[in-house]
Amino acid sequence: MSSKLKQPNQNTWLYTDIVKDHFFNPRNVQYDEPRDNKFNGKGTVGSPVCGDMMTMWIKVDEIDEKIKKCTWKTFGCASAIASTSILSEMVTKNGGMKITDAMKITPKDIIKELGGLPARKIHCSVLGDQALRAAIENYRKSA
Repeated sequence: MSSKLKQPNQNTWLYTDIVKDHFFNPRNVQYDEPRDNKFNGKGTVGSPVCGDMMTMWIKVDEIDEKIKKCTWKTFGCASAIASTSILSEMVTKNGGMKITDAMKITPKDIIKELGGLPARKIHCSVLGDQALRAAIENYRKSA
């Protein structure tokens, strides 16, 4: 039996092709607890009561304060998974984003990168944004 998820019929799928791609093929997922010293920032947000939880790990270059690596693990819906997947790419592309710039990313920026989300799913895009901010704050406290 294949572990690959079956994609829904195009007529019933409410998401953009970008969302679909990041949901079925998420980037930078952290399946296991990372080794010590692999990352220097960690943020966990959400509530197990409502069902959405996310942890994000970042590796910040201490010289230029750019995010060189960003991984994450979530318990959430397609929108939360796709939003965080694309966010992890946004902050690491082109050699990494400065943490001051990463702190300015909003859910609106993430939704734009995804080509939009259904209105009732926009709240899901904030998990990644909040986890990234928590990881940056954790890095700053430990630096």
